[in-house]
Amino acid sequence: MEVILLERIEKLGQMGDTVKVKPGFARNYLLPQKKALRNTKENQTRFASQRVQLEAQNLQRREEAAAVAVKLDGLAILIIRQAGEGGMLYGSVTGRDVADAIKEAGFGIERRQVALAHPIKSIGTSQVRVSLHPEVAVNVKVTVARSQEEAERAARSHAEAAAEVAEEEEVVADEAEAEEASEQVDDTAEA
Repeated sequence: MEVILLERIEKLGQMGDTVKVKPGFARNYLLPQKKALRNTKENQTRFASQRVQLEAQNLQRREEAAAVAVKLDGLAILIIRQAGEGGMLYGSVTGRDVADAIKEAGFGIERRQVALAHPIKSIGTSQVRVSLHPEVAVNVKVTVARSQEEAERAARSHAEAAAEVAEEEEVVADEAEAEEASEQVDDTAEA
């Protein structure tokens, strides 16, 4: 089935593109969500007359999404779940759980905006993509832990590990500078 896209759809096309999709995808998703029109003569002329208005609406929604993305970028959320000794969860963390946690943080997003390739099934930290608009997406840090204390310990250990890496990099840089300085002294002594 051929449809005319009314907005950008990831991995499918831009607004105004005429694309061929499977009938079920068009019938069950694109048409009811008003993301596309069937490709007919009437709909082509209707789209051509409404194109400027649709582009203006899309631009406004994208600007609003970009403003929210600035606030949402770098957000870290904590989800408490029961887990076994090996760190495997007694269930999983789904897109709905992540969306609910982001809502609790004060952002109005829907479950379908959370792009989680597969459920999180172990304790740890993951980056989850949140699509605020077809052209605006942001990553949110999701930490899954057994308790608040465990999450704080893990965060401290990550911060300490990062500090140790930075310290080691400084030592290596200082050693390289000292070696370079001694080579320069040797060169001037030979001259």
